[in-house]
Amino acid sequence: MTHGTSHSSPDKEKKPIPVVVYQPDSRVRHPVQLFHEMWRDLLASRELAWQLIQRDIQSQYRQSFLGILWAFIPPIIAAIGLTFLKEANILNLGKTDIPYPVFVAFSMTLWQTFTRTLNNTMSAARTAKGMLTKLNVPPEAFVLSTLGQIIFNFFIQLIPVIFFFIWFKVSVTWTIILAPVAFIHLLMFATGVGLIMGPFSCLYGDVGKLMGFVTQMWLFVTPVIYPEPKHGIWAILVRINPVTPLLVTTRELATTGIISNPTGFWLASIAAIIMLLIGWFFYRLAMPFIVERA
Repeated sequence: MTHGTSHSSPDKEKKPIPVVVYQPDSRVRHPVQLFHEMWRDLLASRELAWQLIQRDIQSQYRQSFLGILWAFIPPIIAAIGLTFLKEANILNLGKTDIPYPVFVAFSMTLWQTFTRTLNNTMSAARTAKGMLTKLNVPPEAFVLSTLGQIIFNFFIQLIPVIFFFIWFKVSVTWTIILAPVAFIHLLMFATGVGLIMGPFSCLYGDVGKLMGFVTQMWLFVTPVIYPEPKHGIWAILVRINPVTPLLVTTRELATTGIISNPTGFWLASIAAIIMLLIGWFFYRLAMPFIVERA
């Protein structure tokens, strides 16, 4: 009797190995959860931001001979130079509602605060990139630190502006207490733009140079050294500039109390809030990828 042994093929014994593909779930699909995390980290970053503010302010004036004077020398020089050119009829800058030295000193202070907020927020992204590769901290802390330092410098720059107000006997109205509202909207718009451009500046060095050129051109279509024009193509360019109603309304609330373009101000304020939210979301989503590339 013959007993046969059956041999099964090795290929038949092997079972197919299941392939598991992991696909990351986009955080954009859960905006409410993402916003909750962002708000939680924003509150958690306050202590670190305060420490960074103190460090940055001390380092800014520690090794400077003139120290805190550098904060308000630029607007004074600009006011004196432009006033001389205007009085000498070299520049026809138009008639202002308040004495021109006060007009240009206050306007230059607001404009420099705007551009400093934009540029320093971009720099905060580069600082965050270097720190986040070593520490697990909320990236919002670096933005809060930047804003704290900017506000501190702004109050220092207001000292000579107040002196100009007193010297030229510029009267103010009760609306001056509302000026911080318009000023905050101005900072919100600058912060939003800086948050959007910050991650790009981490990847491409040309972005910072490009924004420097853009802000220089931006100055010419913003009524900083001249009153807002009423007619012509230039008036249209100035009017569609979102910074114009924010800066002009801040200046008007602090001086004459008469808002020349309330509709434009509220539209620009809504745009500033939207820009800040978009910039914050983009900054939050982009920084992990920037850190990973670093």
